[in-house]
Amino acid sequence: MKVLPFKIPKPKNLGLIYQEDKGVLYDKLHQHEEIQISYIVNGKGTLVVGDTVHHYYTNDVLIVGSNLPHLFKSDPSTSDNSFMISLFFTEESFGKDFFSLDDFNSLKHLLKKTANGLKISKPNIIITQLFHSLKNTSDLNRFIAFFKLLDEFNKVNSKPLSKFIYPKKYTENHGRRMQAIMNYTMNNFSSDIDLNTIAEKANMTKNAFCNYFKKRTNKTYFTFLNELRVENACKLLLENREVAINEIAYQCGYSSLSNFNRKFLAVKKMTPSQYRKNH
Repeated sequence: MKVLPFKIPKPKNLGLIYQEDKGVLYDKLHQHEEIQISYIVNGKGTLVVGDTVHHYYTNDVLIVGSNLPHLFKSDPSTSDNSFMISLFFTEESFGKDFFSLDDFNSLKHLLKKTANGLKISKPNIIITQLFHSLKNTSDLNRFIAFFKLLDEFNKVNSKPLSKFIYPKKYTENHGRRMQAIMNYTMNNFSSDIDLNTIAEKANMTKNAFCNYFKKRTNKTYFTFLNELRVENACKLLLENREVAINEIAYQCGYSSLSNFNRKFLAVKKMTPSQYRKNH
């Protein structure tokens, strides 16, 4: 399996690929030609899609577009019990002009939106039941359930996962470099990371690294790092309400409460205390 990009394992001559991930989810930055529809049966963690950092939780339904770089990093507290069900397909999986047929006019807008990735805002009971039915069923019934899922996705609200899409596919060399950058950042964001250190991880000069990262994410590295820290702070603010905000700031890599408040406000448009109160 290549680092990035790589191909989804295809055990049979199927247009629709079903996959289960248990334990630690695939936490290396990667991309694949297939559109990925995933249901988090159990677990929580950090999700990076394109240029944007999110958190995922049990019962989340996520759609990652074709060749959209992404990673799932399980929360250590749930990594042993994490469970994700995924379906993979391309717009040509069932024939070159399959989705161009008038039968699928209602799906064309949905498929177009997958380019930025989607999160289904509130999966209804039909969606969750369809996902649970995928495991112990025939390939044909799984195919039928897949189209029922697409139909349901059209009926519920969704929001994009990524704002910016790098217009080119990553080569294997660039994929290894971005993966090294992301891996180090995901594992060390709570520590002090300076430009020399992260540029060294990418085997680049500081100026070359800054240009490289900005070109591929449409933001500076430190903007991305701050967003990652703030997203982690959001999780801690809600899951550990008894912990003081200044302690959470320290756990997320901020040396002072005032700096944390300022950075948090820039990302979330509210202070950490307001976020905790409003959620």
